[in-house]
Amino acid sequence: MKNSVKILALVSSLIVGTLTPAHADEALVDRVAAIVNGGVVLESEVAGLLASIKQQAKQNNQSLPSDSALRTQVMDKLINDSLLIQMGERMGIQVSDAQLDQTIARMAQDNKLSIEQFRQNIIADGTNYEVYRESIRTELIAGEVRRNSVGRRVFVSPQEIDNLLSLMKEQTNNDVEYNLGHILIEFPADPTQQDMEDAKTRANKVIELLNNGSNFAKIAIASSGDANALKGGELGWKNINEMPTLFADLIDGKAKDTVVGPIRTGLGYSIVKVLDIRGRQVVEVEEVRASHILIEPSIILSDDKAKELLQGLLEQVEAGEADFSELAKEHSDGPTAIRGGDLGWADPKSYDPAFRDALASMKVGEYHKPFRSSFGWHIIQLNDRRMIDATSQMNEKRAYQILHSRKFGIESARWMKETRDEAYIEIFEQDEK
Repeated sequence: MKNSVKILALVSSLIVGTLTPAHADEALVDRVAAIVNGGVVLESEVAGLLASIKQQAKQNNQSLPSDSALRTQVMDKLINDSLLIQMGERMGIQVSDAQLDQTIARMAQDNKLSIEQFRQNIIADGTNYEVYRESIRTELIAGEVRRNSVGRRVFVSPQEIDNLLSLMKEQTNNDVEYNLGHILIEFPADPTQQDMEDAKTRANKVIELLNNGSNFAKIAIASSGDANALKGGELGWKNINEMPTLFADLIDGKAKDTVVGPIRTGLGYSIVKVLDIRGRQVVEVEEVRASHILIEPSIILSDDKAKELLQGLLEQVEAGEADFSELAKEHSDGPTAIRGGDLGWADPKSYDPAFRDALASMKVGEYHKPFRSSFGWHIIQLNDRRMIDATSQMNEKRAYQILHSRKFGIESARWMKETRDEAYIEIFEQDEK
């Protein structure tokens, strides 16, 4: 099976723990491993995720830390997931079966597989497909919670965009990408001076181990407080402008296997390793041009009524009795109404997941039946599609995306730490066997 499918299986298993051991102890099913506000993490979830990670590591010849260290990271992951899902419930975020099916279909297509082939590959990896499917739903909800909660904390000014555009015109190293590994030695909540000194001591010890040849991924899994810890700390391929500024200044021009740090941040001490270097890959991305009519439900207008209203408008358009843009000007909520619902050219990944998935299923010239996103109810008209060279295109929109992504990653980590610090979390000790 392709590595990308295996990675998807691992990532999704990090959401709820998808693997059910063949001879799991039934006594573990109802045992509570942790209380998280009004929810719980079950020992069966912990055991399932541990088994899944160990299986994936075995398939990839990846060494792992001790069971105790691995369990600590797994508990952290499941606690974070529980917090996000609880927040999603309060925010009313839902992922329908249709949206879930569209997402899985796109994952299969990305791996050049049919849906049935994709399903069989997941099962062949020893994972219960129905549980895996639900873990994708959970992943989508958690991602939407992060976008809604963190997005409002991120602001990119016009001056920042101008500064980045000017900088990129002067750079001569835009053709280089770095695959980075990251280990975060976290500060506790409200750290004292001694806490910070202790964290720096641990960070220096990690750097010493790495410089003496220790396995980066193994140490990241055992010690890192970063969200990517269970993936061996790998951040993926980035050029200088796409990585956090603190990292970029230290990484620029460095050779493969270089370790830099400790780098002091608001969360703790970061250690970064250059895992690999390559020439920048030519990346083509699809852009779509679409128009939509948005109806926002309210106390006066229920969800059902909003959906019914849009269905009536769509039937008028399809019967040739009305023009889509004119109906948008008259009925649509939001800033695009004045333009007849025209959203202009955009990367579909920048849209709400439900909107993005709806676009993925459409052909040029088609209309999409009413569907729900986090903004309200929509109908869409897909006007056109095109492919562009994302590596050569540099305009204000691209600069904004780079800056927003940079800030979002930093703010997301801060927000998650604040969320945990404010939560009631009680972890129960594992019974000795």
